[in-house]
Amino acid sequence: MSWKKGFLFGIISSVFASIACLIYHKVYSEAFDVDFGNVMPIVNIVAACIISCLLMATGYVLITKWKEGKFMGWLNIFYSVLSFASIISVLSFSLPLEIESPEMFPGLAIPMHFFPTLSLLTIYPFFKPKNK
Repeated sequence: MSWKKGFLFGIISSVFASIACLIYHKVYSEAFDVDFGNVMPIVNIVAACIISCLLMATGYVLITKWKEGKFMGWLNIFYSVLSFASIISVLSFSLPLEIESPEMFPGLAIPMHFFPTLSLLTIYPFFKPKNK
């Protein structure tokens, strides 16, 4: 995979992950009548999706250049494990005292940690290098 194709892969994945996060944020906030906008602004959600998808796409480019994709399955497992490990940050996050229903925050934030990886793994077949 070339760097240009990898960058495009990361951007498209981040767009889908951002859309999924924003839809989930809207549905969750309206369904449970909670607002965590001051703790988790929309800009931060989109930025996290962009950064994580671009970093993961860089990993795909490097693995295809380094070992011709022979360890792609292990890279996918690594990304999945990293997504699960990232929820520790949500569970250890201290909310400000003035926030109502702080127990609802993990239900909003934890699923969003899986959207970038899910998006990347879903989009990858369209960018998979051709077999020689």
